Amino acid sequence: MTVRYVVIGDSFSEGMGDELPDGTVRGWADLTAQGWADATGQPVEYANLAIRGKLIGPIVEQQLEPALALKPTHLSFNGGGNDILRPSADVGRIVELFAHVLRRCDEEGVQLILLSGANPTRQLPLGAVMRRRGDLLSRAVEARIADRPDIVRAMNWFDPELTLPTYWSEDRLHMNTRGHHRVAARLLEALGLAQPEGWWSLPELPESARLRGAAYYREHVGPWVRRRLTGTSSGDGREPKFGGGWVTVQPS
Repeated sequence: MTVRYVVIGDSFSEGMGDELPDGTVRGWADLTAQGWADATGQPVEYANLAIRGKLIGPIVEQQLEPALALKPTHLSFNGGGNDILRPSADVGRIVELFAHVLRRCDEEGVQLILLSGANPTRQLPLGAVMRRRGDLLSRAVEARIADRPDIVRAMNWFDPELTLPTYWSEDRLHMNTRGHHRVAARLLEALGLAQPEGWWSLPELPESARLRGAAYYREHVGPWVRRRLTGTSSGDGREPKFGGGWVTVQPS
């Protein structure tokens, strides 16, 4: 059976932080599709509908049904990271949306792959507040699916290794190449597939690549605050990178 793997979500699933030299975004989902093909020796049909900046409501409302319309065999879902950045985050509603995705996958006979985002709060301003919300959300989602061992899980929030600054890009909110490779390795492991050994912890990036002090606030915190004040999103008007249909990923 041909694997048809579709991804929905926000910047975590789009792959922000893992930019290639030509400026295109890669990320754990792209890496997983390639690793899946390599591990099985068979092509994988792959689509990615994730768009940066999306709250979980728009992810489910705008991406889920188009993803299911592609008739995938597997669908990976993550959301809520942008929600917990806001004081009004409703964990109960977020968990219900996770449950809705599960119901729709059950109805369509699609294997659900559920991920939690990694925890960036160790190096973020007001990180303790976000960490408490993330802890609450992750535990609530895990409790909701505790009786569903058939769901493939790659839960990254409580991975202590991924909290280290060396796995995060200069904006401190998105994983860098090291982080995305580690998440891909975890997901391949959850799928029962071989993982390239080096993916669990690539060599560290140069310390000079990290912004500090005023430069960090000017380049990243300021624009984020302006978007919150104006009600805009980094994903406004953006199309998914692989949303037009299946891309065939061949074994290396």
